[in-house]
Amino acid sequence: MIRTLLHTAAFLFALGSAAFSNAAANAQTLVLQGGKVYPSPDAAPLSDAVVVTSGGVITAIGRRGDVQIPGDAQVIDCTGKTVVAGFWNSHVHFTEAAWTNAANATAASLEAHMQAMLTRWGFSTVWDLGSDPTNSLPLRRRVNAGEVRGPSILFAGNMFPVGGHPVYVPRDVPLPEVATSDEAAKLSRDYLGMGLDGIKLFTGSFMGDKPVVNMDPAIAKAAVDVAHARGRPVFAHPQNQTGVETVIAAGVDVLAHTTSSGGQNYTPEQLARFKSQGTALIPTLSLFTTVVFDPATTARLVDSTVNQLKTFSENGGVVLFGTDVGFTKLYDTSLEFELMHRSLSPSQVLASLTTNPAQYFKAAKKGKVEQGFDADLVVLDDDPMADVRNLAKVAYTIRAGQIIYQK
Repeated sequence: MIRTLLHTAAFLFALGSAAFSNAAANAQTLVLQGGKVYPSPDAAPLSDAVVVTSGGVITAIGRRGDVQIPGDAQVIDCTGKTVVAGFWNSHVHFTEAAWTNAANATAASLEAHMQAMLTRWGFSTVWDLGSDPTNSLPLRRRVNAGEVRGPSILFAGNMFPVGGHPVYVPRDVPLPEVATSDEAAKLSRDYLGMGLDGIKLFTGSFMGDKPVVNMDPAIAKAAVDVAHARGRPVFAHPQNQTGVETVIAAGVDVLAHTTSSGGQNYTPEQLARFKSQGTALIPTLSLFTTVVFDPATTARLVDSTVNQLKTFSENGGVVLFGTDVGFTKLYDTSLEFELMHRSLSPSQVLASLTTNPAQYFKAAKKGKVEQGFDADLVVLDDDPMADVRNLAKVAYTIRAGQIIYQK
């Protein structure tokens, strides 16, 4: 079954890999006029600014009166609004029923759900950390072809330890379990060979009232070594402290969650290894408000994961924004911003959405509002530096100079 999915997905990837670059090259000239622009999270804002985009690229930025506006441009009045770089969500899943048969579903239905889940919240780039490629790759092809307005989508292929089928995944859903280093290396090669962009390892699988099943570090490292040889990142779902130790031993790049099991913070030894190895963290704090029904337990979970984020960030670790949306139904990003703000400043939260992922995933022309950068932009109703929750008040989402969401 898994081998069939891989062959099908490889064909679909080949069909759609270059389509959006052609669409972006033909994009209309778009101008954002009169807003406050933050070129990057740490830069001073530019007031009453003009941003000009053409061919999917920012071609000019400056104060009104200093920038010539092309006569054929579509002009958006951003007076009273704030412009920032397009957002990344580095942990999503295209697994909901709305994505079933994405190759043949109506564009309108796909776009409506894309808006509710992602573009409404400013996302111009996302990492899908686990979905059925026979649905998700046709979806990416249609997005890149301009049939469905949506973000740039990157995919990671999943691997699970033997006997580690998580309790929250239906038993009839086939999951690729790897029993040996050779199997892990081969599956990693297969995923990357078919056009996926990274790997996700379940170094710890949640089994309900049974013990967590952890992946052997040597097996994890075999998958990591293949991905790194091809310049691709590896994510991990750690689940517990043993899973975190496997992340470190195997050289995994990104912790896809803070750790809910045990309520422990990272140890000084773990923090030192994270820093030396350049490990990044996706906190997914709001996820932990959805996993149990007891308010007191939820509060303890949230406090524990917020403290992990604080410790990790103060240690100099790279923080990447992600919500696990698709697995959760919590589309609204407001709560995630509020919880992150318990540990991070507004500019640090904005960096987790923009400059941090762009730099970490080596997207050299994303993450900033500067001339020559990709025209991935978000227009906000209010200034996020005044209130971090304003990051959820999106008026426009723009990808490669094309409007993919308008309030």
